[in-house]
Amino acid sequence: MDGHEESETGTHPPSGPWRGHYLYPQGLGKGRMDLTLTFAHGQVRGMGNDPVGLFVIRGRYDPATGECTWTKTYPGMHDVFYRGFYEGRSIWGTWDIREEWRGGFQIWPKGEGEGLEAAAEEEVDAPVDAVPLGHPAAQE
Repeated sequence: MDGHEESETGTHPPSGPWRGHYLYPQGLGKGRMDLTLTFAHGQVRGMGNDPVGLFVIRGRYDPATGECTWTKTYPGMHDVFYRGFYEGRSIWGTWDIREEWRGGFQIWPKGEGEGLEAAAEEEVDAPVDAVPLGHPAAQE
């Protein structure tokens, strides 16, 4: 068994350690994330750390569509809202903070994403298609 829980309604992402990154707006780089996630009964829960600090994850996932939504809360600081899709190997999508800042992200189960991690390293200099709302570039 590969750690992915199957049901008649779809595939559940595996619970356990995950890693990945989020892209800052306007090509300002990326932040690496280490997470521990639990997927059960349509909910995702977890915790982790990144360059900003320690955080807690609370959200939902839909095994039929692969859609995942969660809030990443940095206690005493701010929340970041994530929306992504599990495609059997990773979860990728977008994040936003108070609808003012947004960017992309990708996470994968630790140990399963060596190829994804290598590809992510190559993308570090790639342009980021994410800008803060209200910024002149967002109007184009």
